[in-house]
Formats: sequence, C-alpha cells, structure tokens
Amino acid sequence: MTEVAAEARPPRVRIQRRPLHGVLLLDKPLGLSSNDALQKAKWLLRAEKAGHTGTLDPLATGLLPLCFGAATKFSQLSLDADKRYLATLALGIRTTTGDAEGEVLERRDVGGVTAEQIAAACAAYVGEIDQMPPMYSALKHEGKALYEYARQGIEIERKSRRVTIHAIDIVAMHADTVTLDVRCTKGTYIRTLAEDIGTALGCGASLAALRRTGSGGLTLQGAVTLSQIEALPDEQRAGLLASPDCLLADAPELRLNMADAVRFLSGLRRRVEAPDAERVRVYGPEPRAFLGSAHITAGDLIADRLLTPPEVQALLTA
Repeated sequence: MTEVAAEARPPRVRIQRRPLHGVLLLDKPLGLSSNDALQKAKWLLRAEKAGHTGTLDPLATGLLPLCFGAATKFSQLSLDADKRYLATLALGIRTTTGDAEGEVLERRDVGGVTAEQIAAACAAYVGEIDQMPPMYSALKHEGKALYEYARQGIEIERKSRRVTIHAIDIVAMHADTVTLDVRCTKGTYIRTLAEDIGTALGCGASLAALRRTGSGGLTLQGAVTLSQIEALPDEQRAGLLASPDCLLADAPELRLNMADAVRFLSGLRRRVEAPDAERVRVYGPEPRAFLGSAHITAGDLIADRLLTPPEVQALLTA
C-alpha cells in the first residue's frame, strides 16, 4: 500500500536555477531568521548563488540586504557598515533575554519618566562604549551559539567589546514604551543598550520591538517584502535587484577607458590622476560598466575585488 501511494505521488518539479547578479533590499518579516529569509528569496528568484550581509534576529524586522552572484564579492562591506535601528523599549520590564521573547524577571513602576530623563540616559551611551555580549546571542563559543548554552542554564564567560553609538534620538513615547532612533557601528547589541538605558532610568527596560532601517548607505527606501516578490510574475522578479555597486555608494567613483579597464580586470595596477583613497568604485567607459572595487596609493590604482568579464557583461545586459 505504501508503494502504491508512492507511485501515485506527483513528481517533484525541479526549479531551474539561473545566474543573477545584484543586491535585493529585503524588508525582513517578524519571526523569520536571516537565513530562512535568504533561502526563501533565493527560491523565489531561482538564483544560483546568494548570501546575506549579517544576521537580523527573528524578532527583528527591516532591512536585510541580500547579495546575489557577483554582489557576494562585496557583501563584507555591508556587514562592516554602520547600522541604524528603530528600537522600542518596554520601560519597567526586565526579562531573561533582554527582549520580548524572554520570561519576565521583574516589573517596576515607571513612575512618570520624562522625555528629558530618557534623553539624559541615552546621552550617557553616545560615543565609544564597552558592551558585554548577552548570553542570548548568536555569538559562538567552541562552535555553539551562546543562546544554546543559555537555554541549558549554562553561563559562559564573555569579553566585552568596544562599539560606538553615533546618536540616539527619541522618536515616540506612549504609556510605558519609548521608541528610539539608534545609529551605531556593527556588532552593537541593541537589547543590551535597552537594558542599560533602563538601568540608568532606575526602572529597568527590555526591547519590545526592533526594526533595522539602514546599513551603510542603504535604507528601506526601495526595499520589498517576500510577499511582494511572490506576487510578481516570475519574469519580473530579477528586476528587483540593484547593481552590486550600491554596496559601495559611499565610495568615490573612478572611470577608466577601455584599454585601462581591460588591464584593471586582469588585476594589473594602473597609474591614475586621482587622490589617494581607501576605496573607490571603478567603472569602464560604458555608463553602467561596474568593474569592481580598488584603493589608490601614491597614484596607483590597486584592485581589491574584481568582477569577471562575463559578470560585467551580465550586468550591462540585465
């Protein structure tokens, strides 16, 4: 009977993958891990190669740049970039995880905390600070994420890390919650920041909601949801990808003639009339002919990450 049922089962349709090159600005939904979101988007676009640019917790929503094909060569730039978040704090509530997922440890009366008090507490954490990574985090210890140890009741000794909070602005206040606009360096734990601000206020706090709104020069403008991708006809989905050079939008542009472009793509140094720079976006003579990233030292253009000629051609014809 089992064999008959197996024979009656319709054959699985194999997805025909295709080479795609570019960056998808995904507005990640609540409850989905970054990898789950990546795999879903990769499946919807039928892409051969893809990767994300740093994790966003399942309980967080917002900007998750996904790199496809040639764009994966520049994913580290987005990973290392500054981040921007809208963080909603539940004042007077402390939890085991520092966010809404954990068990409540303590509830305190907020006692009419004012905007001025919140602003003063936030100001104390603007600048370079040391943060202790929370146990409920994806940070690895001997190959296992810290949250795996935490769920077993095991406390692992951690080292503090230096991060920079560029700015914290109050966006909204309602009852016992406050929403903050936080601009910070990579690796900043917003849950830990929420707890620290709560401690400074004397009432405690936990992170009720988190939405990433920026990563480097990328914002939610033009970002799409998985449901929006799914609603499009298959032939239109690839058109959602931005060129890989959007990951280098903050770097100056340098354009080469055809002869120099060919030599640059082969990895040869070129003499250029341009000031020294840690990073530049390099283009060929065609307006959209993105070739890769490089740096300039003493008039020498030195390649860092190069596209292959087929990848350049694919971007030109996309």
